[in-house]
Amino acid sequence: MIQVEHLVKRYGGHVAVDDLTFTLEPGGIYGFLGPNGAGKSTTMNVMTGYIAADGGRVVIDGHDILRNPIAAKSCIGYLPEVPPLYTDMTVREFLLFAAQLKLVPKRERKERVDSLLEKLSLLEVSGRLIRNLSKGYKQRVGLAQALVGSPKVLILDEPMVGLDPKQIIEMRELIKSLAGEHTVILSSHILSEVSAVCDHILILSRGKLMASGSPEELQQMMQGGTALTVTVIGEENQAEAVLAQMEEVAQYRFEAGTEEGSIVIRIETKDDTDIRKKLSVALAGAGMPILAMSRSEKSLEDIFLELTDAEPETVEASEIQDEEESDSGSECMQTSETESEKKENEDEIEESETEGGESDESDL
Repeated sequence: MIQVEHLVKRYGGHVAVDDLTFTLEPGGIYGFLGPNGAGKSTTMNVMTGYIAADGGRVVIDGHDILRNPIAAKSCIGYLPEVPPLYTDMTVREFLLFAAQLKLVPKRERKERVDSLLEKLSLLEVSGRLIRNLSKGYKQRVGLAQALVGSPKVLILDEPMVGLDPKQIIEMRELIKSLAGEHTVILSSHILSEVSAVCDHILILSRGKLMASGSPEELQQMMQGGTALTVTVIGEENQAEAVLAQMEEVAQYRFEAGTEEGSIVIRIETKDDTDIRKKLSVALAGAGMPILAMSRSEKSLEDIFLELTDAEPETVEASEIQDEEESDSGSECMQTSETESEKKENEDEIEESETEGGESDESDL
C-alpha cells in the first residue's frame, strides 16, 4: 500500500529525515513514535505531498507522490496537528464543502456527510459554528474532513494532542474502528497513545528508523538478557558459591534484605534464558531458603528510551556563545548610538531655546 524508499529531507544544514525506508501493508494501524524533533511530522508532510523531499520517493497505492501527485493524494486523508477548519462555517457546511473539494459526487455528498456525523458523534453539533466547539469536537470535525473522501490511507499527526482523558479514550476507539477499512498512520511522542491504538510501531529518532514491529516483537527484539531479583536467607559467600557454578549468569550484586538474615540478589543472565528452576534447586541445595523471586523484562518505555537516547545538539557551544556576544555587542552599539543621538538632540534644543530667548528680549 505505502512504500517509502531512502527518504531524505533537509532544512538548511539540519537533516530532518535521514535515508528513511519502510513499507506499510493495507488495513493496519501504524504508529510513528519518537521524541519531539525526531522527523515524524516531516515524514508525514512528505508522504502527503505537502512538502517535497530532497531525496528518495514515496509511493501510495502504486502512485508516486512526486510524479503522479493527483492520483496519490486522492488516496490520502490527512489530519494535521492543528485541524484545517473554517471556523465561520457550521460543522455540516464545512463537511459538505470538504466533500466538494474531494470531488465526491454531488448525489452522494449529503449521505456521506450524514454517515460521518453519526459515526463520529457529531450530529448534535452539526448546526453549530466550528469556532464555538470544544477542542475535542474540533478534532472530530478534522477527522471527519479527512474521511469524507473515503481515502484508502488516513494520516493523523498527533491526533490526541490537547484532548482530555475522556476525549483521548473516545478518539482511540474511533481510530481503532477505522482499521481494515483504511490504512491508518498516526504519529505521537507519547508511548501510551501509540501502544494502545497501533498494531505496528515504527520508532524514529533524529530522522532515522531505529526499530519497527508490533509491541510484542519490539520487546522480544530488544530483550537480550533477563534480570532476576531473588530474596534468600543466608550469607553472601554461600550465594557466590552457587552463582559461580551457573554459566548462564552474566553478573550479579547483593543488597541487604528487609527481613532478618536475608539478602537480595540482583542477577542478569547472558541470554534470554529462564534459570529460575535451576537456581531454585541450587539455592535450596546450599541450604538457602528462597523468600521471593521475580523476573523483570524490558518494558516498551525502556525500549523507547534506549532507542531514542538523544545525542548532543550539533551546533557547537562556542558558536552559540559567539552569536550571543555578537547580538549583545550590536545591542550595546545600538543603545550607545541612541543615547548619543539623544544627547545631540538635547544640545540642539537647548541651543535653539537660548537663541530664541535672546531674540525675544531684543524685540521687547
